[in-house]
Parts: sequence; structure tokens; C-alpha cells
Amino acid sequence: MIRTEDTSPQAARHFKAVIRILDEHQRDKSKLVPILQAVQEEYRYLPEEVMAFVASSLRISPARVFGVATFYGHFALEPKGKYVIRVCDGTACHVKGSGAIVDELKSHLGLTGKQKTTPDMLFTLETVSCLGACGLAPVVVINEDVHGQADAAGSVELVKQIANKESM
Repeated sequence: MIRTEDTSPQAARHFKAVIRILDEHQRDKSKLVPILQAVQEEYRYLPEEVMAFVASSLRISPARVFGVATFYGHFALEPKGKYVIRVCDGTACHVKGSGAIVDELKSHLGLTGKQKTTPDMLFTLETVSCLGACGLAPVVVINEDVHGQADAAGSVELVKQIANKESM
């Protein structure tokens, strides 16, 4: 782990994007949420050392940054894959078979136990309470692409197509 007070060239390279993001937001602590959103977009999650660096740079406590990061469900504290697959498990989606979709995707991706992300960091599978598209139930969202009236086989096929595209 790189300490926030580290001034080595390695630390500078590691935090270069964060410094740019902080500068774009004028290092204004009232802009903590958009700063964390931009950091997460850069890293695909919020690394602990980066949150400590943000706190130090904004002159606020690391606990405040961590508190904001854990309060909002949008933020991730663990690395996510390039493609985040969200399967709705709200009432309408659950009744129409979202559980089978999750089971089939887990099996296809080789995810076991609490594991959510494939070892190659290509896919992360998440179950969410609601995606607000009950009329399309069951719903699967891959990054920003919504797939309504999904089924297990079709969802696995979508993942296979993405994997094939990525391997080219």
C-alpha cells in the first residue's frame, strides 16, 4: 500500500489521475461526492489508499470520506470487472425468474460463494433490489445496456458475446 505522504515517483504516477480529478473540482470538500464518482470511474472502485489521499488533499478526515463512500450504494470498495452485470431481484423480477438468471450466470462465470468478480476482472455479477423497470421483468443491465424480459440462456449468451468480443 502506498502511504499518502509518499512522494516517490511511483506514488506520483499512482495518484496522477486523482490529482487531476481533485484539481478539476478545485479541491473543494463540498464536491466530495462528484470527486469520488470521478475517482471510481477512473479505478472502477474506490481503493482505500486513494480515499485516504482524497481526505488528506481535501483536509477532511478519512472517516468522512469512508462514510460517504459506504453510505451511497453507487460506490464500490472492491475492484469491479470491466462489465458489471446487475440482475434485478425485486418482486416482479424475482417472480419472473431472476434467481435462475443469477444462478446460470454464476455457473457460467465460475463464480462461487461470495465471489462477485471473475479472476480476469472482465465481469462482476451483482444482484440489486430494484432497477425501476418492472414492466420489463426480469431485467438484466450490463454496464448501461438494459435487457428486459431476460432469461437465463439469453443472459449467458450476452456474456459469451462480450467475452468473444474482448478476446479479439
